[in-house]
Amino acid sequence: MRVAIVTESFPPDVNGVAHCALRTAEHLVRRGHEPLVIAPAGPHENDPGQDPCPVVRVPSLPLPGYPQVRVALPGRRTAAAIAAHRTELVHLASPFVLGVRGLAAATRLRIPAVAVYQTDLAGYARTYLNAGEAAAWRRIRGVHAAAARTLAPSSASVTALTGQGVPRVFLWPRGVDSVRFHPARRDLALRRELAPRGELIVGYVGRLAAEKHVELLAETCVLPGVRVVVVGDGPSAPGLRAALPGAVFLGRRTGDDLARIYASLDVFCHTGPFETFCQTVQEAMASGLPVVAPAAGGPLDLVDHGRTGLLVPPLDQTALRSAVQLLHQNARLRVRYGTAGRAAVADRTWEAVGDQLLDHYAQVLGERTAAVA
Repeated sequence: MRVAIVTESFPPDVNGVAHCALRTAEHLVRRGHEPLVIAPAGPHENDPGQDPCPVVRVPSLPLPGYPQVRVALPGRRTAAAIAAHRTELVHLASPFVLGVRGLAAATRLRIPAVAVYQTDLAGYARTYLNAGEAAAWRRIRGVHAAAARTLAPSSASVTALTGQGVPRVFLWPRGVDSVRFHPARRDLALRRELAPRGELIVGYVGRLAAEKHVELLAETCVLPGVRVVVVGDGPSAPGLRAALPGAVFLGRRTGDDLARIYASLDVFCHTGPFETFCQTVQEAMASGLPVVAPAAGGPLDLVDHGRTGLLVPPLDQTALRSAVQLLHQNARLRVRYGTAGRAAVADRTWEAVGDQLLDHYAQVLGERTAAVA
């Protein structure tokens, strides 16, 4: 099968859209298919030898105020690449700008498209503009309604999309590398470096941006015997260094280095209420950590409250602090939650999730064949 993955982000970018697009391309290659990736160009590109398949880079500009996000410029390169590839199916990863062009090209060429919903753009509009939520949903609805089907990563996302009138929505979760993210990577020397007085290490991993609300860890930072560790980078980093007294900022980390940090934490806290899935929660669970997360979006599917972690009201930093306090006071509870969390996600491999995606592709192509016949 010849699949064009049109994605708003791709490595070396570090975010959920880029990671999922990469894993999708890798799985297609492993299963003997021929993917092509079309993505915005950035200031720094991967060595082509590191890419799992051919990648076409479309000229782009950095988003004002958030240069880590690139916005593709208008042009014919997307349509030309799809045509030259002789694509049979177009995979739209978080379509909003480049994905819209990919959808238009697919429509002109009479190629079916599968749209993967990954970003809560309506939530971002509320955060950054305090307005525009309705306009964001109109955009989302227009793009996804034109696709053969939409794949949503969580039950909350399925509910949100169907409630907004998006048709043909199916659940497609995300995989996790449970070999890389493993409790055995716990590093005692790193723990001594991060918490020299033996403090409970509470970690956040993710982008440092307004919609993530990492400042909600402020009350947790001042808890006696607790050390907060923040992993990631983004436009909010300077302000967060001032807002989180005593926190350790490790910057952007990836690969085995990131896995070592996860496993060396005691508790994982996620703060953002706008997650369509929340891959970092799943990586933390694979690493054997109890999780504290908002009772909203993707974490509702991932965290079994009272069994693998604790769900707290969104945007409530006092509730977040109280959950950390509870886990600080009860080491057995931390172990129990962490063990149960690891067991819950250990079999959610990218191979299993990738095969589910191939089933969706096959169904879409079958529906197209039946409609033409």
